Amino acid sequence: MALDNLDKNLLNIIQAEFPLRREPFSALGLRLEIDTDEVIRRIEKLKTTGIIRLIGPVFNPKRLGYQTTLVAANVLTEHLDKAEQVISKHPMVSHCYERTHDFNLWFTLAIPATLDTEAEVLKLGNRIKSETTLNLPAIRTFKIGAHFSLGDPKISAPDITTPDNNTSDTGLELSFADRAIISELQQDLLVIAKPFDLMAKRLSMDIDKFLNHCQNLVKRRVMRRFSASINHNKLGFMANAMTCWAVPSAMAEAAGKMMATLPEISHCYERRINSIWRYNLFAMIHANNKKTCQAIIDKICSDTGLETNPLVVLFSTKEIKKTRVRYII
Repeated sequence: MALDNLDKNLLNIIQAEFPLRREPFSALGLRLEIDTDEVIRRIEKLKTTGIIRLIGPVFNPKRLGYQTTLVAANVLTEHLDKAEQVISKHPMVSHCYERTHDFNLWFTLAIPATLDTEAEVLKLGNRIKSETTLNLPAIRTFKIGAHFSLGDPKISAPDITTPDNNTSDTGLELSFADRAIISELQQDLLVIAKPFDLMAKRLSMDIDKFLNHCQNLVKRRVMRRFSASINHNKLGFMANAMTCWAVPSAMAEAAGKMMATLPEISHCYERRINSIWRYNLFAMIHANNKKTCQAIIDKICSDTGLETNPLVVLFSTKEIKKTRVRYII
């Protein structure tokens, strides 16, 4: 699908923040200087062509009583198809990719905080017949949130990269209303003039009260944002490189904060190491091709002084799953 400037500006806005308003498409139309019906028509077309995967909430798992981790699995070729079927059906896996490494299957997993992460990762590793399974939880988050810049650079996007390093994020007490609204929000938004009215009606809530509560969830960092999930491959960002360095923790902080400023990086973490995997600084780099990814990596190494640190680059070769977890609370 060929995108015009209006499509690009629309995508630039809604992948960062979709309006939590009674008439959100009207609000978008005012910003883009087009009518509501035109906004709806364009979003429907972008969804039909697969550029917009869904429109919905991105929650902070810690605030909902969940812990998350990155899992690396070494799966033999003869078991790979079956393993990918298991992972793609797992309700608490949001992202899964094949990558160019002996550890060829990488996925993110959410687990209730009451469960033992190591045991759950090992159990899932056994199910997919992984030769070795690594549990690589984040120690520090420097950036979280993909935003693929398109269209008019004057269309500014809200900050979506606030780290989740606040220890107070854990163990938040959620009210009955919190839980009801969080459960209701976790679906692909209907593309109609007043989509939130139906949600409020199902909960027997006044629409203004419902939307105020949604906005309060953002203020309390329970919901990171309400936004569109975009298929970056369909926008020309064909190369995806998970780049990992082995660095001292103090150096990781300075380098991670610098990487967080780069628009080509969607996620950046310091992760726990082990006897098999010594790389602790992770950055997800997106570009139109591998050569451009490598140029970005080279510049990062130069600008942060990481040229002499051990480095591994894992390019994604296949997307197995990319969705948003539906949390049960």
